[in-house]
Amino acid sequence: GSGGFRKRKHDNFPHGQRREEKENVNPPSALMTSFKSFQLELDTRHDKYERLVKLSRDITIESKRTIFLLHRFTSAPNGEEILSESEVKLDAVRRKIKQVAQELVGEDMYQFHRAISPGLQEYVEAVSFQYFIKTRSLISVEEVNKQLIFTAEDREETTNMTSNSHDKEPHTWSLKVTPVDYLLGVADLTGELMRLCISSVGNGDIDTPFELSQFLRQIYDGFTFIGNTGPYEVSKKLYTLKQSLAKVENACYTLKVRGSEIPKHMLADVFSTKTELIDQEEGLP
Repeated sequence: GSGGFRKRKHDNFPHGQRREEKENVNPPSALMTSFKSFQLELDTRHDKYERLVKLSRDITIESKRTIFLLHRFTSAPNGEEILSESEVKLDAVRRKIKQVAQELVGEDMYQFHRAISPGLQEYVEAVSFQYFIKTRSLISVEEVNKQLIFTAEDREETTNMTSNSHDKEPHTWSLKVTPVDYLLGVADLTGELMRLCISSVGNGDIDTPFELSQFLRQIYDGFTFIGNTGPYEVSKKLYTLKQSLAKVENACYTLKVRGSEIPKHMLADVFSTKTELIDQEEGLP
């Protein structure tokens, strides 16, 4: 009738059948095949990125636990047990880093750098903190990278190697910490050294704050050579490094001027109060 909708010819066929007929009429072209290969490549890269993010998160958590353990070094009756336990924890972190190195075989590391950078920075902070407690010096980036060279030790990894290779050398993986990650990890180390200074004073150790003050001053002088010419993250953490140095120097000043007046068990409270005042003056939370 008038005013009604006219039914199209292909409305009598189900929707799925029309799609099958359309696909049969237009076979997949070379362009669609290329796009499907691009889709597979992007999905594979995205899945690898997500796996690296999870590994980086695990590395960060285990490295933080190692740092918390090392802070007990000043108050523990036997510091060697703390160091040996921290070495076990760092070995577990390196096993996670080994998985990262295996994921990056044949890949450009800088394409996945944002996924693994937080974990590497936290690892540098933990291993440099342990190295300072042992040697009272700063670990180099070459020494850090030397510890991140892994070999196939267990049988499963050696059997998974290609059967065509007849060489007896074990398969190796390595992961290099970039200079930026190393600098950011060292910048975070200064905050842990500031906490070590306060805790050592609370335990009656008067020599450690002056030693830490000289060490932090050398690190700060090194960062000032970089200045604003380096990456944005490095210049951003320079302010926090300066605050940690100011707190340690304030602790040394209090020890030098009022050390004989204040009992040793109250020095840590005095430093904590002064630290809060400095944070309030600088507008820190």
